[in-house]
Amino acid sequence: MTSRIDRSIPELVSDAVGQLAKLIGNEFSLARAELSEKAGQAGKAAAMMGAGAIIMIPALVLLLLAGAAGLRHAGFSDPVAYLIAGGVAAVISLALILIGANRLSGEGLKPTVTIDEIERDKVAAREMVR
Repeated sequence: MTSRIDRSIPELVSDAVGQLAKLIGNEFSLARAELSEKAGQAGKAAAMMGAGAIIMIPALVLLLLAGAAGLRHAGFSDPVAYLIAGGVAAVISLALILIGANRLSGEGLKPTVTIDEIERDKVAAREMVR
């Protein structure tokens, strides 16, 4: 290996370009791996939400019927009791849907590790140029 003093400017530029190309390739590999992992997480989350929703339907029907029966027993007419029970269930389901959608938002799936690595690489590249 030649010493640093004996290397010409074209050799130094060639080495720098080669290192930059390798760095960019590594960053793309990291980004690809991280995005694949995030996609897997999103798929598992969606599957679990769907399975939970399907299993929860019969339980919710029974709970709503029991709530409506309690309201009827408290003196409400049948239609009013069913409307109150259905309205409460609609509000709860809307809240759960919004929470699930928030967890699948772009911010939660952003490849933060890759972004941090690229920022560090930019700082390192600036230092090499100086």
